[in-house]
Amino acid sequence: MAIPICNLAVSALLVLLLLSPCFGISDVPFIVAHKKASLNRLKSGAERVSVSIDIYNQGSATAYDVTVTDDSWSQDAFDIVSGNISRTWERLDGRSFEHLNCSGALLSHSFVLEAKEKGMFYGAPAVVTFRIPTKAASQVAYSTPILPLDILADKLPEKKIEWKLLAKYGSLISVISFIVLFVYLITTPSKSSASKINKKKR
Repeated sequence: MAIPICNLAVSALLVLLLLSPCFGISDVPFIVAHKKASLNRLKSGAERVSVSIDIYNQGSATAYDVTVTDDSWSQDAFDIVSGNISRTWERLDGRSFEHLNCSGALLSHSFVLEAKEKGMFYGAPAVVTFRIPTKAASQVAYSTPILPLDILADKLPEKKIEWKLLAKYGSLISVISFIVLFVYLITTPSKSSASKINKKKR
């Protein structure tokens, strides 16, 4: 009996730790950052990368001097088209107790790059630093990583795609066409003979 009770206690503790930011057990900032990147191929053949970073404070206390830096984009491989890879805010408020808002406050940062090199790119998480009045040293948090980006990937022409589809599903299309033709040939004589019988009766 001791083992199930112990498992139950551990499970309850894990649930409590997961829900603690929402219930305000901790009175410190709880920073969560989500990084996203998407590709956009231009008519000129160039490719741009749109990057956005959302920073949430799911803690109950305010974070000060919040800075996000995303220096994983090498200057040899990318040019900045708009925005900056770094930005600073004065503060990021915590969750509001009055409205029971468990999502916390939000800051968003975005910038656009243009790729100069072809190949797979694996971006590192962005770094978020912030300050807590009760601690002298700056605190650090990391964003989620992004999925690998296939920069300037070769795109198959439409004709090649059509030939690939034909090679893949050609036999199936032939079988279906044969069945439809067979059914048509069987049903057509019966319809013509039925019409002749009706004419004789008249």
